[in-house]
Amino acid sequence: MPRVDADLKLDFKDVLVRPKRSSLKSRSEVDLKRTFTFRNSKQTFTGIPIIAANMDTVGTFEMAQVLSKHAMFTAIHKHYALEDWKKFAASHPECLEHIAVSSGTAQADLDKLCTILETIPPIKYICLDVANGYSEYFVESVKTVRAKFPDHTIMAGNVVTGEMVEELILSGADIIKVGIGPGSVCTTRIKTGVGYPQLSAVIECADSAHGLKGHIISDGGCSCPGDVAKAFGAGADFVMLGGMFAGHDQCAGKTIEKNGKMMKLFYGMSSDTAMKKHAGGVCHLLLTNMVKCHHLLTGE
Repeated sequence: MPRVDADLKLDFKDVLVRPKRSSLKSRSEVDLKRTFTFRNSKQTFTGIPIIAANMDTVGTFEMAQVLSKHAMFTAIHKHYALEDWKKFAASHPECLEHIAVSSGTAQADLDKLCTILETIPPIKYICLDVANGYSEYFVESVKTVRAKFPDHTIMAGNVVTGEMVEELILSGADIIKVGIGPGSVCTTRIKTGVGYPQLSAVIECADSAHGLKGHIISDGGCSCPGDVAKAFGAGADFVMLGGMFAGHDQCAGKTIEKNGKMMKLFYGMSSDTAMKKHAGGVCHLLLTNMVKCHHLLTGE
C-alpha cells in the first residue's frame, strides 16, 4: 500500500535566495562556466551548465547551433531520422561536443541510438529519457547502453528520490535527470497524481548523487531566471529548460495566433498533441498513464 509522506516539501515558488555580502562589483564578473568530470565515462565537460530540453519543439538542431556558440548544451529530441543527423553533423561539426542523442528504452529506440552513435563518432553524450525512471526495465536499459558505450556520458531519468539516483549511477549513468511533473506543460501530475516538489527533489537527489561522485540535472519547473538560480543553489549541476526556450525562431512546431499574438505551439512530450504526432493517439497515452500510476502505487 502507498505511504503518506507528511514531511514538508518545497517548490521553487516556496523559497527565495537570502542575500549576503559579495566582493563582486557587477553581475557581469560572474563566470558561468563550470567543469565536470563524470564518474562512469571519465569524460570532462566545460561550459555553461544549461541544457535545452529534448522536446520535439525545443531540442532541435537549430537550437544547438545557437547554444553551442555560448558553450551551452542541447539534448536533441529523438524523432530526427538518421539522414537528418548525417546532414547536421556534416554541416555543423562544431556543435557535436555540446549535444546529446536522446532515446527511449524500446528496442527500436535503442537500435536507432546505436546507429546514430556508430555513424557519428564525435558525439559522446546520450540522454536516456522515460516518463517513469522507476522501472526495472529502465535500469536494465541503462546497464545495456553503458556496456555498449563505455566511454560515452549517459544522462538518465527522470526520477525524484535519492535511492533511485544512486541505483541509476551504480548502473552506469553519469548524470541523473531529476523531476517528475514540474514542467510548465507537463501533464504527469494531472494524469497520474505522481510527482514531487522540484526544489526538495533537487536537494535530496543532489546529495545522493554527489556522494557517489555523480551529477544531476534539475529538469522542469523553471519559469524565470530566479528559478534557475534556486536550482543551482539547491545543488543541481545542470538545469534543463523547455518552456523558457520555447517560442524562439530555433524552435520547431506550428506558429499559431493567440490573443492577437503570433506564437509557436509548445507541448509536453506525454501530451495529447505529442501522442497523436508520435505514438498513435490519446488512447495510448491514457493507457500508459494508467499502467504507470498502478505500477508506482502498487509495485506490480
